[in-house]
Amino acid sequence: MAARFVCIDRDTPLLLPPDMRDWVPANHLVHFILDAVDVLDLRQVQVNTRGTGDKQYPPRMLLAALIYSYATGVFGSRRIESSTYDSVPMRVLTADTHPDHDTLCTFRRKNQALLTESFVGVLQLAQQLKLLKFGQLTVAADGTKVQANASKHSAVSYARAGKMMEQLELEVQQLLAKAEAADSAPLREGLTIPEEITRRQERQAALARARAEIEARAHARYAAKLAEHKEKLAERAAKKESGQRVGGQEPKAPNPEPEAKDQYNFTDPESRIMKAGNGNHFEQSYNAQAAVEVESRLIVGQCVSVAPNDKQELEPTLNSIPPEAGDVSAVLVDSGYFSERAVRQVEENPEGGSTGTKVYAAVEKTGHHRSVADLEIRSEPEAPPPGASVKEVMSHRLRTSEGKALYKLRQQTVEPIFGIIKSVLGFRQFHLRGREKVSLEWTLVGLAYNLKRLHRLSGGLKLALGT
Repeated sequence: MAARFVCIDRDTPLLLPPDMRDWVPANHLVHFILDAVDVLDLRQVQVNTRGTGDKQYPPRMLLAALIYSYATGVFGSRRIESSTYDSVPMRVLTADTHPDHDTLCTFRRKNQALLTESFVGVLQLAQQLKLLKFGQLTVAADGTKVQANASKHSAVSYARAGKMMEQLELEVQQLLAKAEAADSAPLREGLTIPEEITRRQERQAALARARAEIEARAHARYAAKLAEHKEKLAERAAKKESGQRVGGQEPKAPNPEPEAKDQYNFTDPESRIMKAGNGNHFEQSYNAQAAVEVESRLIVGQCVSVAPNDKQELEPTLNSIPPEAGDVSAVLVDSGYFSERAVRQVEENPEGGSTGTKVYAAVEKTGHHRSVADLEIRSEPEAPPPGASVKEVMSHRLRTSEGKALYKLRQQTVEPIFGIIKSVLGFRQFHLRGREKVSLEWTLVGLAYNLKRLHRLSGGLKLALGT
């Protein structure tokens, strides 16, 4: 019997299906996102209410296009525009229309409130689908460094800026002297002394602004560290009064002056040089924070920090969880978040009462290897005595059976989320600049991840929600 092949005919015009949604499978992500966006409240959207100019693209379509693009690893507005031509799911989503990159970029940039509201709406959708419980949440929080839309080579240190200003001033004086000398050697073709002087003076002014910004940051850092220094002194004094042994050297007072290595980036001034990867190299980055619910593994809160470490990020990250998600009963963090001040801010209200939230933070280094002693059944450790420090209470909390079981969830909850965002979605660098716009983009990343996660948890089925 002769071999048979499917007929591939590219010349005969095709009779397309009457419903564009038939172009992709029924369980495709694009259907799920369209259904989800249809039930979101878009009261916060920014549109041209005057009715002037060209017709506008519907906000729901633009929002769905951004979410689907970020969920499938397409981030730049020009690439999103291109996908409306060469991606079948995007053609379905946009109904074969093609919003240009400027429209997409402007919509994304001007709708921070809409994206925040939509993030909350997706969490409420997850509750409606019984995929996220309401209240008494256990969340794992962590941060990851995401590269800024700027090169670290566009940065200058405080010390280097000072030396460059001195060099530029010397060159300006040399050029002025050259202009006064009638027999001075001429400059190369296309160069003039006034233009060269102006160029150097403008560079001097930019460096002066950079040094002023670094000095302002140093002053803010000093104020924060001074408060911590006073707390440490007060804690040591209290221990001495109670007769407890106080070890270690007296804590040093912070320095209000900028450090020579403090840097300023001319492309994105709000970004910072931070350790990246395994800590062996530095990148111009932001510190992106996320709080993940341990059962559903949905992101319930996110924010962006310019701090190179997580020491001050516990409270802001928990405050980013919207009230609609309910109360947080336990939060799991690594040792980088721990400080007595941070724990008290989360566990105690201004009146000194309990907030109902417990922090589980590592305060001691532990190896991954389990010894024979670790395999043996042990009795619960004795509770710390009254007046014990926050560190002692935390150490006891993590040695209890409940604390051990909870803390095991941290590593398997939040760290894989960052792996998915960076390796699966491919989001390793922000495409906007400035902390406000970067925060907007991080919200969009969380929104896209959550809808992709809901699509997976629901088995790829279309949403069947009542109106």
